[in-house]
Amino acid sequence: MRLTLNGRPREVPVEPGERLLALLHRLHLTGAKFGCGQGECGACTVLVNGRLSYSCLALAEACDGLDVVTVEGLGGTADHELAPLQRAFVAYDAAQCGYCTPGQLIAATHLLERHPTPTDDQIREGMSGNLCRCGTYPKIAAAIRAVSRGDFAGGVPGPGANVAPPAARGTETNRGA
Repeated sequence: MRLTLNGRPREVPVEPGERLLALLHRLHLTGAKFGCGQGECGACTVLVNGRLSYSCLALAEACDGLDVVTVEGLGGTADHELAPLQRAFVAYDAAQCGYCTPGQLIAATHLLERHPTPTDDQIREGMSGNLCRCGTYPKIAAAIRAVSRGDFAGGVPGPGANVAPPAARGTETNRGA
């Protein structure tokens, strides 16, 4: 099977009935996590041809010829360079245990591609397929808002960028998404 995986063309053998999540893990891309195996939690979320997909449900062979992006493909051009959204998740402490974070980052990336300056309702709707057992939803929403404001554009936040978490700034509430 041929596919583009995180921007790189790949040719990989696929077992009949193999799930995309199993294939990704076999290729040492372990960011997407097995959570529920039923497409309910979002821990395994990836992008397939620009659409959100639960890799625990998707058949790998159905991805033949398609473009697949995992959390490992979100970074910058240099090795180990974090994408703005990833940096915002760190700054806002949006990843507590971290298990759901790869799926949350993929969903948030997809959200910001569709809505560069999302409303609170759009954030809630865009992130609704991803569960966080630690309940960091307000921090995730704050990180998304910060990226949408441009606080994390470029390599590092610019001078005067308002990148402190809301609790530290005291200017935003933690209500919402």
